[in-house]
Amino acid sequence: MNSTHKSSKISISEKITVTTDELQELLSCGRDSAVQIGQTAGAKVKIGRRVFWNVEKIRRYVNDISV
Repeated sequence: MNSTHKSSKISISEKITVTTDELQELLSCGRDSAVQIGQTAGAKVKIGRRVFWNVEKIRRYVNDISV
């Protein structure tokens, strides 16, 4: 089976969608917290069996809950 993990020269902040690992890095939090934030933001994108997160929705959600 072909590997789906490829190195990218695009920074995380420029991506439209990110993986769960990249979402953790973007939010500086653990996996459970990142997934919870992503789901609450309605940012989950499924392509086949892979899960990605819509960065714009995550940004909007975090901005909306900020005090």
